[in-house]
Amino acid sequence: MTTTPSSTSSTPTPHHPMAVVGGGLGGLMLARVLHVHGIDVPVFDLDASPDARKQGGMLDIHEETGQAALREARLHEAFLAKVHPGGQAMRLLDKNGFVHREEEDDGSGERPEIDRGDLRDLLLTSLPEGAVRWNSKVVACRAADGGGSRGGRYEVTLADGSVFTTDLLVGADGAWSRVRTLVSDAVPAYTGISFVEVDLFDADNRHPEAATLLGGGMFFGLGDGKALLGHRETDGSLHVYVALRTDESWLGTVDFTDAGAAKAAVLEHFADWAPSLRGLIAEADGTLVPRHIHELPVGHRWSRVPGVTLLGDAAHLMSPFAGEGANLALIDGADLGRCLAAHPGDTEAALSAYEELLFPRAERTALESAEGLAAIFAPNAPQSLLDMFAGLGGADEEQGREQDA
Repeated sequence: MTTTPSSTSSTPTPHHPMAVVGGGLGGLMLARVLHVHGIDVPVFDLDASPDARKQGGMLDIHEETGQAALREARLHEAFLAKVHPGGQAMRLLDKNGFVHREEEDDGSGERPEIDRGDLRDLLLTSLPEGAVRWNSKVVACRAADGGGSRGGRYEVTLADGSVFTTDLLVGADGAWSRVRTLVSDAVPAYTGISFVEVDLFDADNRHPEAATLLGGGMFFGLGDGKALLGHRETDGSLHVYVALRTDESWLGTVDFTDAGAAKAAVLEHFADWAPSLRGLIAEADGTLVPRHIHELPVGHRWSRVPGVTLLGDAAHLMSPFAGEGANLALIDGADLGRCLAAHPGDTEAALSAYEELLFPRAERTALESAEGLAAIFAPNAPQSLLDMFAGLGGADEEQGREQDA
């Protein structure tokens, strides 16, 4: 690390040739691939420590994206040792509890499931000690001295008031990225879908009916423009996303500090659903967690800005209905690391090569995500999702018929 004099203090300002903002899967993958190539970079993350918060549920890691990235990072074998047996099973039900499709996990699929926390730990432990700078929330970024690799730098300010500069700034800082403001005016928009997340702990013993209903892997309960989306986690709990097509303000009308009141408010939307499906909400343990689903415009891209780029949700936030968010973050990080290693001394060539891969892939996947959202919340679901699985385009056709009527 080099230092430069600060304009406001006699203390030198830390300088990093490259800095990554955001210690999620994408930022960690970038740091790991660079480390494999003999390049170590600091990763600045807002969390106070690696264990500051729960890391979310199960992820299915796709062969052509997430697994390709893990191979680039030389972590694929270690990843396979951590996958969840049976996690590729799937059940699709309607609101009456009728099973329309059921698949068992025979271990031959290309999308093995892993706990997000296990995958994050795998990446973290593959990095040199101190690579991640915890408790380093970025509050502002600006171009300094012209900005970027054409002789200038970027100045980054942290929540504690400290500042550092860098020649190459990578925004891996998620949906509400601070770094994105350097390259784009785009702001995430509400998709029309709100989630309420619930958990059922020790399901086989405490919630046996719910455990049988969900099965061993992914679960869809669809109807009336609503969805119950669930999966079994490695600790034996069930995690369910209650998904509603609703006004953005609705979540704010519910008191989520009162679990009983929150359950009652959510259950009102499922009054005519099968009791077994309603039980996923009624029997939930602990706090219900509300979440709006946002997205960036499909095809979001920016003109090449010297010395700065984005990856993961910072670059292409989309709804989760293509199942690609984590996979894209991983392959983005791996591709960027590989391109930087392949163009030593020519950062702009590396970033251009990376963005040529990033933009079309993100646009294709955002379109798939939009199609998935339409199918899951279509008036004729779950048939719309069955049609999408079969490649018939049924969701779009049905929506067209509804509009014509």
